[in-house]
Amino acid sequence: MKVRLVRLTNPEPAYSVAFEHRGYWIPLRPALERLGGEEAFPELARVADNVVAFLQAGEPARAEAARLAEKVAAEGLTFAETYDPAPILPFQPLSFRDFMLYEQHVINAGKGLVRRFLPKMWKPLALYERVTGKPHPKLRPKPIWYEKPIYYMGSHINFYTEGDTVPWPSYTRALDYELELGVVIARPIYNATPQEALEAIGGFVVINDFSARDVQYPEMTSGFGPVKAKNFANGMSMTVVTADEILPKVENLRGKVTVNGQVWGEGSTAGPQHSLAEMVAYASLGEKVLPGEVMATGTLPGCSGMETGQWLSPGDEIVLTIEDVGTLRNIIGQPG
Repeated sequence: MKVRLVRLTNPEPAYSVAFEHRGYWIPLRPALERLGGEEAFPELARVADNVVAFLQAGEPARAEAARLAEKVAAEGLTFAETYDPAPILPFQPLSFRDFMLYEQHVINAGKGLVRRFLPKMWKPLALYERVTGKPHPKLRPKPIWYEKPIYYMGSHINFYTEGDTVPWPSYTRALDYELELGVVIARPIYNATPQEALEAIGGFVVINDFSARDVQYPEMTSGFGPVKAKNFANGMSMTVVTADEILPKVENLRGKVTVNGQVWGEGSTAGPQHSLAEMVAYASLGEKVLPGEVMATGTLPGCSGMETGQWLSPGDEIVLTIEDVGTLRNIIGQPG
């Protein structure tokens, strides 16, 4: 089930969760007011203005939503006049963890970094690969990466959604995009097993992990970071797809990046070094993980400019797509 947050035109309350049914959106607050309210749909009434709460309610809320949709169809009701269709962020993340699950992305991004920022090192690395047929060992992840699902803590504040203009920081000349699958946590966990971690996933979103590549390399060689290389902006789709629809095929989803209508990258969620269950469980190791936190898989291989050599420019329109999850379209702003 696809859900989003909408602004109501009659502002009491100001917002409502809406869900998609047969190609149109049903906002919960207006629908409940017309069709029985809390007595008829107690789960929906409880979560009607909070997307994360809807995800946390799970199957009972989805079942009531399906029943509500049947009543809406039976009575021929429409709700287009009750809400503003303009996209808004579905919720403000409580925190943001970004993982790096795909070895091929690490290797390809490393090649791209060397080609652009360390050109003197590129010839010996390229020669090694031509002779051996394998990437140079320095391009592969460190041993700990193979043992544990490593991540960094990003900013949960600077999130942009569908149609927003993403600011170009004044300190970078190499703005990049990264197509990632995002996980929305809907149950509190602590020291979770992989199965408990999987059950804590409430939904999925499309994530764009914007990156200042010329800042990222020196930050990370300092021993800290990334910081300014990442925290200025993240994109998140305006819709969330409930976990029951995505988990059965989560390692078999195609992704695509287009910029100004041209395909710049294509990839897949197949073949992560660590599963989503292991990823979320590791995040909960020794620390609380709460509903509303967002975690991302890291870049799908082939879906960043660092890998393809195609770099963003001011004014570009970038559209990220993950099949069955959704799309995310943003405009790139002018340098600040």
